[in-house]
Amino acid sequence: MKIAIIGAGGFGTALAILYGQRGDDTWLVARRPEAAAELAKSRVNSVYLPGLRLPDGVTVSADRAQALAGADLAIFAVPSQAMADTLALCRPHLSGVLSVSTAKGLALPSLLRMSEVGALAGVDLVQLSGPSHAEEVGQLKPTAVVVAHPDPEMAALARDRLACPTFRLYASSDRRGVELAGAFKNVLAIAAGILDGLGLGDNVKAALLTRGLAEIFRLGVAEGAQPMTFAGLAGLGDLLATATSPHSRNRALGLAIGHGESAAAVRARTPYVYEGIFATQAALALAERAAVEMPIAASLAQILFEGHRPQDEVARLLGRPLTREDNSDA
Repeated sequence: MKIAIIGAGGFGTALAILYGQRGDDTWLVARRPEAAAELAKSRVNSVYLPGLRLPDGVTVSADRAQALAGADLAIFAVPSQAMADTLALCRPHLSGVLSVSTAKGLALPSLLRMSEVGALAGVDLVQLSGPSHAEEVGQLKPTAVVVAHPDPEMAALARDRLACPTFRLYASSDRRGVELAGAFKNVLAIAAGILDGLGLGDNVKAALLTRGLAEIFRLGVAEGAQPMTFAGLAGLGDLLATATSPHSRNRALGLAIGHGESAAAVRARTPYVYEGIFATQAALALAERAAVEMPIAASLAQILFEGHRPQDEVARLLGRPLTREDNSDA
C-alpha cells in the first residue's frame, strides 16, 4: 500500500515511522523543499521529533503530486489553520485516494470543522483522533485511536488500512463529535498546565478536567454530536493524555504560563503550533452562538488574550455561585 503523509511535523513523522516499519510505500511530505532535503539526508526530524530515525524505506519529499500519485491513502497531518490551503494544493491529486485528517482544531474565523473545510475543498475527510502523542507512536508504543466518518464503510476502510500491531483503531460514525472533542480537549490541557505551573495540586486539576469535560459535552451536544463520543477515545481518552503528559505541547504552554511567562513569549521562543489557543477562541465563539456557558474556557481566554493573572482567574472560578453537579447547564 502506498501512503502519502502530508505534513512533516511531529505526528506526521511518527506516522511515517509507523508505516515505514510496517513495510508500506510511505512518503512523508514537508512543506519546504529545504526541510525535505535535510530530513531526507539526516533521517531524523530534529525539530519536531528528535531522537527517532525514519526507516530507510520512507521517501521524504516536498513534491505533493509525486507523493500522491498512485497513493491508496493520504494522511493530512497539518495544523488546523493550514488545512484549507493544504487541501487546495493537494485536491488535483486526490482522485480515488482515501483521505484522513489528524488535525485537532477548528478553522478560524469560520469555526468550520476539518470535515467542513474538506467539503469546501471537495475532499471527503475521515477524522482520526484520540490519545496519540507523536513521541510514543514513533517509538511503536501501544496506542489506540478512533477514525470517524458518517458512512460506516468509509470509517471501517480507514480503520483497516491504518491499523498496525501497536496502533489499534476503532471506527465511529460521529465525525462531528470526534472533531469537536479533539479540538476542545486542548483548551483544558492548557488550563491543566497552568494549574501545575501554579503548584495547586491534584485535587483542583481533577476538578478542572471533570468540569471542563462537562463544558465540552454541553457544547458538543448543542452542536449535534453524540454524547457518548465525549466519554470515548477522542474525548476523555485524549483529554487524560493531553492534560497530564510531559509530551503535551498544550500542557507545556500552560505550565510556562503558570510559571509567569506569557503565551506570546512561549510562542515566540518555540517552533510549535499550540492548537489550544485557536480552540479557545473557537469554543467561546461556538458557545455564544449556541447559548452554552463555558466558564473555564472563558477564564482561559482572559489569561491568554487579556493578560489576566492565572491566580485571579482561579479565584474567580472558585468564587462562582454554588450549584448542583447534576444540573447539566451549570
